[in-house]
Amino acid sequence: MATNVLGTPLALCCLEPRTGFYRNGRCDTGPEDMGLHLVCARVTAEFLAFSRERGNDLSTPTPMFNFPGLKPGDCWCLCVERWKEALEAGVAPPVRLEATHISALEFVTLEELQAHAVSST
Repeated sequence: MATNVLGTPLALCCLEPRTGFYRNGRCDTGPEDMGLHLVCARVTAEFLAFSRERGNDLSTPTPMFNFPGLKPGDCWCLCVERWKEALEAGVAPPVRLEATHISALEFVTLEELQAHAVSST
């Protein structure tokens, strides 16, 4: 069982839309996950625009990749390096610590994540 950045079992991020590299609702990772989809975030309009400007349109559905397209308020397992870019640009979306994979701490600090934490409800 994977752990989260708090050292407890990795919680579910979102089933609607179904997120995660493996589309199991969790920010699980493995050798196939080259993008490191580790951060469970509640996306914002600002973040979606930022990601689109960086060449990754997360708003448009891509059915062949089982991707529904996101709207503000949706939770999604983001690539940790994109979240870090957004942090540095001042548009990092809020994160759910209990659903963010512990491996995210190899790229960002717990304090940075905690400063953007939201509750699961």
